[in-house]
Amino acid sequence: MLSPPSAFSASTLAGLWDAKIVANQLEIPFRFEIAQNGNQVQGFFFEGDRKIGSSSGSFSGGHLILEYDILETTLEVTFLDDQFAGTYRFNRSGNALLIRAHRFTPASADTAAAPQISGSWDMRRVPQEVKTASDNQTWNLFLRQSGAEISGSILRVDGDTGFLIGRWQSGRLVLSHFAGQGPLLFEAKLNADGTLAIALNRGANYIAVRKSEARAKGVPDPPDPTRYTSVKDPTVPFRFSFPGLDGKIVSNTDPQFKGKVVILAIGGSWCPNCQDEAPFLVDLYKEFHSQGLEIIGLMFEADADPMLARPRVQTFIRRFGIPYPMLLAGTPDDISQRIPQLVNFGAYPTSIFLGRDGRVRSVHAGFASQATGQEYVRLKGEVRSLVQRLLTENSQTSRPAAGGL
Repeated sequence: MLSPPSAFSASTLAGLWDAKIVANQLEIPFRFEIAQNGNQVQGFFFEGDRKIGSSSGSFSGGHLILEYDILETTLEVTFLDDQFAGTYRFNRSGNALLIRAHRFTPASADTAAAPQISGSWDMRRVPQEVKTASDNQTWNLFLRQSGAEISGSILRVDGDTGFLIGRWQSGRLVLSHFAGQGPLLFEAKLNADGTLAIALNRGANYIAVRKSEARAKGVPDPPDPTRYTSVKDPTVPFRFSFPGLDGKIVSNTDPQFKGKVVILAIGGSWCPNCQDEAPFLVDLYKEFHSQGLEIIGLMFEADADPMLARPRVQTFIRRFGIPYPMLLAGTPDDISQRIPQLVNFGAYPTSIFLGRDGRVRSVHAGFASQATGQEYVRLKGEVRSLVQRLLTENSQTSRPAAGGL
């Protein structure tokens, strides 16, 4: 039976918890933390070392409710001794997942020698589907290892899965991810030929090959994110015209953008990889705005009604301290009509880089977050170099899109 209400306080909840979310009849483990500040209780998901905290909540009589504004979700659980159980609800859809947890306990050491799998891999769905002109069926897999402990991420053209965390267990690799969105269970076995046989959420199977061996084993390259999306005519200025949060129209013809380098960041507050990208864009803006860089967020929200979309974007702005304008560009279904100059759009986020003459110099699909390790470092360096190069040009010497960073 539940302990008496008087036995519960915020301080008795504080600490780390081993939690599981139940999705499609799968139990997906993740780390959760509860913290206390006076009478305030806050719950944190983890994306690597980054914490995603609740925006408000209440605790009474063993019953905890936490609201996550940026995720538009609600966690509601009841405590029994050193365990809790309840639901995690997605407020927009009304769908709910079961959640349960117990006090954190360190994992016991696995004395068996763990296979060494650190490095970069290409993974592809099996059985292989029919190839298309814009084949995006090969993904990047990045793995890091310390003994039996493994972390890593899967990078698709639209972005990555976030941090996959886990370990070798009795000859089987089990990784998982849940940071309030996108529950994912990654299970793998090492084949005799050195490849990995992977199952995601026990419903889709993949083969992973080390990058150095992928071509020899018939696995094609993953798509190049700088060539995945393009524009119909790179010789003409790129046009945009959307309302800001105050309702005023912001357009490419506005004086504030004349002769400036502009990054158009296509995204949405609902998009995890857009959340990963936002701090980097803020850093770019702070570093290069005084030299002529402008950044504009083109937000495609789930609801067309500005009364519903606006507060979600405002929450996004507050969370990441965004100093540049964010525009309400429509819904994801509208993008081909709202931005007709794009060809083969297929990733949130997508960043469009305009030279000082207003013409497209590069388009980059997706964003590789910190979970991808060195790929994240490489991408940030390439984008900074591109911005610096564009800033050195003037509007008379800018050239059409060069097809890459």
